[in-house]
Amino acid sequence: MKIPCALTIAGSDSGGGAGIQADLKTFAALGVHGMSAITSITAQNTAKVTAIQDIPAEIIREQIRVVVEDIGVDAIKTGMLHTSDIIEAVADELSSIDAPIVVDPVAVAKSGARLIREDAIETLLTKLIPLALVVTPNAAEAEALTGVKIKTLDDQKRAAKMLVDRGARAAVVKGGHLTGRNVVDVLYHAEKFYYFEAPRVDTKNTHGTGCVFASAIAAGLAKGLSVSEAVKEAKTFVTQAIRNGLAIGSGHGPVNPVAMVLQDARRYRTLLTMREALELITADPNIHLLVPESQMNLAMAIDGARGYDDVAAVPGRIVRIGNRVRAVSEPRFGASRHVASAILTIMKYSKSMRSAINIKKNDEILNAAIELGYSISSYDRRREPPEIKDVEGMTIPWGVEEAIKAYGGVPDVIYHDGDIGKEPMMLVIGSDAIDVARKVLRLAEKVSSGKG
Repeated sequence: MKIPCALTIAGSDSGGGAGIQADLKTFAALGVHGMSAITSITAQNTAKVTAIQDIPAEIIREQIRVVVEDIGVDAIKTGMLHTSDIIEAVADELSSIDAPIVVDPVAVAKSGARLIREDAIETLLTKLIPLALVVTPNAAEAEALTGVKIKTLDDQKRAAKMLVDRGARAAVVKGGHLTGRNVVDVLYHAEKFYYFEAPRVDTKNTHGTGCVFASAIAAGLAKGLSVSEAVKEAKTFVTQAIRNGLAIGSGHGPVNPVAMVLQDARRYRTLLTMREALELITADPNIHLLVPESQMNLAMAIDGARGYDDVAAVPGRIVRIGNRVRAVSEPRFGASRHVASAILTIMKYSKSMRSAINIKKNDEILNAAIELGYSISSYDRRREPPEIKDVEGMTIPWGVEEAIKAYGGVPDVIYHDGDIGKEPMMLVIGSDAIDVARKVLRLAEKVSSGKG
């Protein structure tokens, strides 16, 4: 199957948050092979641009020529084009290439530095925009290109139509620089308006937003999507990139176009690990000796987990049936509150300890854990403060935190002796679900041998 290929023609961001660097990350995250023609080298970080060195026009032309003639191109995205000479050279090369072109009319960096000369804006309008399938200005860029002061949705619509009247086949005027709880981007294409809305993300880590959005559109077009489909997918993609922005540097941190790819991979690996651990547990002949009256659950968090939806567990728990145990269903994210809350608390103290299972607590099992050399800590539920006890779901985080503080770190086992209406319980902790499974299997074997 042919691999879709997209070409970005843009400036290089030494901080890695925007420009060529952001474009190539976006292409890769969306399953498109990325190629590049660098137009300018910038010295910048999250707070400022300190220098710009333009690449000679003929070198820019040659970068475009060589990749197109050998590899071919399914879509093209342009970004920072600093001078009229660069714009004219790029437009001249692109005029003979039969591929959809997305023009991101980059004008100003997040730091406020101008990335296009004032005298080059007219060249952009007359030479490049007429070649564009889609042009993607933010409100400020649309104002510079059309002269329309953009404050409302109607202003966005008017500017988008004007850009199409100037030669682009479609225009998206973005709403990120406007106010309001939601961000609305307006697409005008084939004499029809489309609206793409998402909740505004309260963050300063937005460096590279425009680059990622335009590159995501180009990636969609390279894969054969229609204009409206490509814009819709790009809107979803860039919103996730903003939500997962990186808090680095002293200024505007970059958005993270690879966040969802990494998260999906982490979730997949976590489920595989959980399934393997459950196979170990359910096949063991002794594990039933550790099952409490309330049954047990195994849970594992992804690396960097933020909440319950990042923790996989067994819906319905792991139940005892005679002298065997069975997982009621396949592991799923968000399926646990009790064990998951313990893991999320543990990860505040050790990011590498991401899994746990609850088991029965009695003297026999506790002594077996001691004999195995497991590190152990405990907490007393009777000392739970009323303000904690009165809030649903706060007991376990409080108790786990008390035990960790008392031990001076995260132990292998945390237990409590119960309270009125609450049975005693132990929590076996490990780096992942397989680590936890092996610990409880050794514990079950030790308990079984003691009975023999």
